[in-house]
Amino acid sequence: MLKVHIKNFGSVAILCLQGRIVSGETAALRKAVDSQSQVTAVVLDLTRVSTIDAHGLGVLLDLREQLRSKGNAFRLMNVTPLVNHVLQITRLNTVFETTSAEKILSAVSQGRPASALKLVSCPV
Repeated sequence: MLKVHIKNFGSVAILCLQGRIVSGETAALRKAVDSQSQVTAVVLDLTRVSTIDAHGLGVLLDLREQLRSKGNAFRLMNVTPLVNHVLQITRLNTVFETTSAEKILSAVSQGRPASALKLVSCPV
Protein backbone atom coordinates (compact mmCIF):
# COMPACT_ATOMS: atom_id res chain seq x y z
CA MET A 1 0.00 0.00 0.00
CA LEU A 2 1.28 3.44 -0.94
CA LYS A 3 1.21 5.95 1.89
CA VAL A 4 1.35 9.69 1.26
CA HIS A 5 2.31 12.30 3.84
CA ILE A 6 1.93 15.94 2.75
CA LYS A 7 4.14 18.80 3.90
CA ASN A 8 3.16 22.28 2.75
CA PHE A 9 5.68 25.11 2.56
CA GLY A 10 3.80 28.11 1.27
CA SER A 11 3.28 27.56 -2.43
CA VAL A 12 5.23 24.26 -2.47
CA ALA A 13 3.81 20.89 -1.44
CA ILE A 14 6.14 18.00 -0.73
CA LEU A 15 4.44 14.63 -0.92
CA CYS A 16 6.39 12.04 1.03
CA LEU A 17 5.69 8.65 -0.51
CA GLN A 18 6.21 5.32 1.21
CA GLY A 19 5.65 1.97 -0.44
CA ARG A 20 5.04 0.95 -4.03
CA ILE A 21 3.85 3.07 -6.95
CA VAL A 22 2.16 0.21 -8.75
CA SER A 23 -1.16 -0.75 -10.31
CA GLY A 24 -3.91 -0.78 -7.71
CA GLU A 25 -1.99 1.36 -5.22
CA THR A 26 -1.92 4.84 -6.76
CA ALA A 27 -5.32 6.24 -5.70
CA ALA A 28 -3.85 7.85 -2.58
CA LEU A 29 -1.23 9.64 -4.68
CA ARG A 30 -3.79 10.99 -7.14
CA LYS A 31 -6.01 12.14 -4.29
CA ALA A 32 -3.11 13.85 -2.52
CA VAL A 33 -2.05 15.73 -5.67
CA ASP A 34 -5.65 16.73 -6.41
CA SER A 35 -5.94 18.17 -2.89
CA GLN A 36 -3.07 20.62 -3.53
CA SER A 37 -5.07 23.28 -5.37
CA GLN A 38 -3.40 26.21 -3.61
CA VAL A 39 0.22 25.43 -4.52
CA THR A 40 2.33 26.28 -7.53
CA ALA A 41 4.69 23.31 -7.19
CA VAL A 42 4.34 19.68 -6.17
CA VAL A 43 7.43 17.67 -5.27
CA LEU A 44 7.31 13.92 -4.80
CA ASP A 45 9.87 12.69 -2.28
CA LEU A 46 10.69 9.14 -3.37
CA THR A 47 13.10 8.29 -0.53
CA ARG A 48 10.89 5.47 0.73
CA VAL A 49 9.54 4.16 -2.57
CA SER A 50 10.48 0.51 -3.01
CA THR A 51 8.98 -0.27 -6.43
CA ILE A 52 7.43 1.40 -9.46
CA ASP A 53 5.76 -0.32 -12.40
CA ALA A 54 4.49 0.80 -15.82
CA HIS A 55 1.16 1.85 -14.33
CA GLY A 56 2.97 3.91 -11.69
CA LEU A 57 5.05 5.62 -14.37
CA GLY A 58 1.84 6.37 -16.25
CA VAL A 59 0.35 7.94 -13.14
CA LEU A 60 3.44 10.12 -12.67
CA LEU A 61 3.19 11.22 -16.29
CA ASP A 62 -0.53 12.00 -15.87
CA LEU A 63 0.10 14.01 -12.71
CA ARG A 64 2.94 15.90 -14.37
CA GLU A 65 0.72 16.84 -17.29
CA GLN A 66 -2.21 17.72 -15.04
CA LEU A 67 -0.07 20.11 -12.99
CA ARG A 68 1.74 21.60 -15.98
CA SER A 69 -1.59 22.35 -17.70
CA LYS A 70 -2.43 24.53 -14.67
CA GLY A 71 0.98 26.24 -14.79
CA ASN A 72 2.29 24.34 -11.78
CA ALA A 73 5.67 22.68 -11.40
CA PHE A 74 6.11 18.95 -10.81
CA ARG A 75 9.40 17.55 -9.55
CA LEU A 76 10.85 14.34 -8.16
CA MET A 77 13.17 14.42 -5.15
CA ASN A 78 15.41 11.79 -3.56
CA VAL A 79 14.97 9.32 -6.39
CA THR A 80 16.05 5.88 -5.19
CA PRO A 81 18.55 3.85 -7.23
CA LEU A 82 15.81 1.39 -8.23
CA VAL A 83 13.41 4.09 -9.41
CA ASN A 84 16.29 5.91 -11.12
CA HIS A 85 17.15 2.71 -13.00
CA VAL A 86 13.53 2.34 -14.17
CA LEU A 87 13.49 5.98 -15.27
CA GLN A 88 16.74 5.48 -17.20
CA ILE A 89 15.71 2.32 -19.03
CA THR A 90 12.37 3.90 -20.00
CA ARG A 91 14.17 7.14 -20.85
CA LEU A 92 11.75 9.02 -18.61
CA ASN A 93 14.73 10.48 -16.79
CA THR A 94 14.72 13.05 -19.59
CA VAL A 95 11.06 13.88 -18.97
CA PHE A 96 10.88 14.26 -15.19
CA GLU A 97 12.69 17.08 -13.46
CA THR A 98 14.49 16.15 -10.27
CA THR A 99 15.49 18.36 -7.39
CA SER A 100 17.11 18.21 -3.96
CA ALA A 101 15.96 19.19 -0.49
CA GLU A 102 18.53 22.01 -0.56
CA LYS A 103 17.01 23.54 -3.69
CA ILE A 104 13.50 23.24 -2.29
CA LEU A 105 14.55 24.92 0.94
CA SER A 106 16.19 27.82 -0.87
CA ALA A 107 13.15 28.26 -3.10
CA VAL A 108 10.74 28.14 -0.18
CA SER A 109 12.56 30.34 2.27
CA GLN A 110 15.61 32.44 1.56
CA GLY A 111 17.93 32.93 4.50
CA ARG A 112 16.94 29.93 6.60
CA PRO A 113 19.85 28.05 8.18
CA ALA A 114 20.99 24.75 6.70
CA SER A 115 19.58 22.98 9.78
CA ALA A 116 16.14 23.81 8.43
CA LEU A 117 16.71 21.12 5.79
CA LYS A 118 15.24 18.56 8.15
CA LEU A 119 11.92 20.41 7.85
CA VAL A 120 11.91 19.78 4.12
CA SER A 121 12.88 16.12 4.40
CA CYS A 122 10.29 13.43 4.91
CA PRO A 123 10.09 11.48 8.14
CA VAL A 124 12.02 8.24 8.18
